[in-house]
Amino acid sequence: MDTVRWIITAAPEIFLLLAIAIGTLLGRIRLRGFAIGTTACILIVSVLIGQLGTFTFPSLLRVILFSLFVFTIGYRSGPEFFASLSMRTLAQVAMALVLGGTGLAIVLAFAFSFQLDPGTASGIAAGALTQSSVIGTASGALAQLGLPSDVLKQQEANIAAGYAVTYVLGYIVTLLFVPFVAPKLMRVDLKTEARKLEAELSGGEAPSTENFAYRKFQARAYLVSTAAGRTVKSLEEELGSRTVVERIVRQGLDVEPHLDTTLEAGDNIVITGRTAAIVAARPIIGAEIDADEIIKAIPGNVVEVLVDNRQLHGRSIKDVAERVGGNARGVFLRALTRMGREVPLSPDTRVYVGDVMTLVGSTRNIERAAANVGQILRAGDRTDVAFLATGIAVGLLAGLVSVKIGSVALTLGGGGGALIAGLVCGWLRSRRPTMGALPPAAQQILSDLGLGGFIAAIGLGNGAAAWAAIQAHGMLLVGMGLVITLVPLIVATLFARYVLRMNPVVTCGALAGAMTVDAAVTGACEVAESQTPVLGVAVPYAVGNVVLTVLGPIIVAATYTG
Repeated sequence: MDTVRWIITAAPEIFLLLAIAIGTLLGRIRLRGFAIGTTACILIVSVLIGQLGTFTFPSLLRVILFSLFVFTIGYRSGPEFFASLSMRTLAQVAMALVLGGTGLAIVLAFAFSFQLDPGTASGIAAGALTQSSVIGTASGALAQLGLPSDVLKQQEANIAAGYAVTYVLGYIVTLLFVPFVAPKLMRVDLKTEARKLEAELSGGEAPSTENFAYRKFQARAYLVSTAAGRTVKSLEEELGSRTVVERIVRQGLDVEPHLDTTLEAGDNIVITGRTAAIVAARPIIGAEIDADEIIKAIPGNVVEVLVDNRQLHGRSIKDVAERVGGNARGVFLRALTRMGREVPLSPDTRVYVGDVMTLVGSTRNIERAAANVGQILRAGDRTDVAFLATGIAVGLLAGLVSVKIGSVALTLGGGGGALIAGLVCGWLRSRRPTMGALPPAAQQILSDLGLGGFIAAIGLGNGAAAWAAIQAHGMLLVGMGLVITLVPLIVATLFARYVLRMNPVVTCGALAGAMTVDAAVTGACEVAESQTPVLGVAVPYAVGNVVLTVLGPIIVAATYTG
């Protein structure tokens, strides 16, 4: 034991990394499809390890770790958040605001009724509303109050205790509420409503599997005979399936394949498109030829494109195609993913900023179309560290600004400032793709390591006090947490159904998004036997991340009595 205490004193960072590693591994374990989650497991493991001795971490480490996490959340949500401020997504924004506002009201009601300290109130809000970032923003706000070190340490322990007790319960309740309870409150059968929505999206017909299947992009060469004298436009229209004439070689020289270009007998042309249309082209054009050298000049490609054009936000795929117009020639939509989940494809499927389109076609055509949609995601993109560091620094500076409300200085704190900076930087990146690169893989590691390290430092540094608080008030916190989770979900469901008149299937996705519980979306999709609940996730997720995160300083300001 003496050796352990010596290591704790000499190198506490070893235990911090161990807590992250063990908590992450435990968070991956699934029992009947359910997993507690990495964040909760890291906190529980770190609180238990914290019983071994006194861990001390510099506040600078925690500030940097949390700033990296919350800046990344803002950066990821920025384009969606600002794009959501439009009439087309107003209902989903309103539902997310009602959920967050109801949660805040109940937390404050409990705080005043039971005289909860700011730390405990913030902790149960973070856990019951399943938003871990509240821990950081509340801690930052408490640090701004000038409290004695022992009082601040106890407040941080109370945050950890409140979160540890209520998070797992809040997560489970949300996971069960969205697919099972919400449909009953709305008096609908989720599976039936999903079928209706699919039929509506597909124009009243049963959705065809072709909407979801990818048929291989092909390029073939033909010697023009039958098609001599016809324009490129008339040939493409007869071939159908959005087949495109990619290249025309006439007497060894390239001729630009404009729509009004007339084909001549003896031309070698390359057409690209779906397999069925390409195979049926021979009687319309002429004999197929073996011309590898001209086909190789038309490289096929599969590219992921991040939608960041705000003009496309909330519009149907059909509207998007019309807006892109001729620039979409020869480009096919293979898949549309939202928050990592595939969205059902139909002409009326809505597209939101932050979605990822998988486009198929020739490299030239894809790049032309992508310029009208968003940014091409390239695996080789490097993080713009200067942009990242500057953005976080500006956010931390903004977090120092405070406004006096009575005797309390209301401030965003470093975490809130970094969140706002992330939102703005993510939006700027969407407007100017040449600046501020932060690829998805880099976003994920910054988010995971930042939050995991911050939570581990909180748990290790306040392990003993947090455990004592859990033992003293555990059942009371559980009861409060249950109410704080359930009531906002019920209110938001009824508000969406009977006031906003939202589609029930979309409402289920929106509830999961507003609570930022990804697993609840999966549950709704499984019950509905459809991917349509994913249609409601994006906007409430972006709004929920922002609204719930800023609750930390608000709760501290409202409950601090001096």
